[in-house]
Amino acid sequence: MPLPTPGPDRTALVTGASSGIGAMIARDLSRRGHHVTLVARSADKLDALAEELANADVIAMDLADRAARASLPDLVSQRGRVPDILVNNAGLSTLGAVSKSDPAAEMNMIEVDVVAVADLCSRILPGMVQRGRGAVLNVASTAAFQPLPGQAGYGAGKAFVLSYTQSLAGELRGTGVTATTLCPGPVRTGFGERAGFSDEDAEAALPAVMWVTAEDVAKSAVDGMAKGRLVVIPGTVNRVAAALSQVTPRSLLLPILAKGHPGLR
Repeated sequence: MPLPTPGPDRTALVTGASSGIGAMIARDLSRRGHHVTLVARSADKLDALAEELANADVIAMDLADRAARASLPDLVSQRGRVPDILVNNAGLSTLGAVSKSDPAAEMNMIEVDVVAVADLCSRILPGMVQRGRGAVLNVASTAAFQPLPGQAGYGAGKAFVLSYTQSLAGELRGTGVTATTLCPGPVRTGFGERAGFSDEDAEAALPAVMWVTAEDVAKSAVDGMAKGRLVVIPGTVNRVAAALSQVTPRSLLLPILAKGHPGLR
């Protein structure tokens, strides 16, 4: 099923659009003729991207704020737009053992990575189903397919996103609306540094053949949405690794993952 046709009153709502994968997805959708609504905390970065794209609106918002997040559909409507495409890309991670974690930081991560995804889907999907058209892309990670000692909450959150989106796809059959999960492997976007480890640390733990550019991830994601794909995993090596991680006994996998994670050194 193709993506909804662009129209003067239609938009693609992209969260976490200020940088990295989110910004690249917004660029890709814009190149395909879609108006985009860019959502993130950094107004300056969003304004710069909107100026580049020309066919974009900006809504600066902290998606961890439940009251602000609840207002998002109305803010889109006030601009004369309906969201025919929803990209839940915003996300963050903490780093280190749960036994040494900051509870507030852990809950903030879960609010953005998990609760915001379900919240925005539950607010925006009804309109899509009523109109008989729409596409949802929820961004998870290859971490969704395995435990992740050192980033336990992040890995579990992405597992939720994967399962939740697959369930949505089952519910949406025959409605004209699709649901796709994007599960990228390692990507150089500055995400790791915000979590507390450098690209050098990540590169030491993950083979070079697993790394994919944000631009390639975005193209794979939008192509996958356009084809109505259930799950998109950019990169052949990442697809193989995801499959292997699901069948490897946890008793063997967990010590390997824990030993190699920079957050547990």
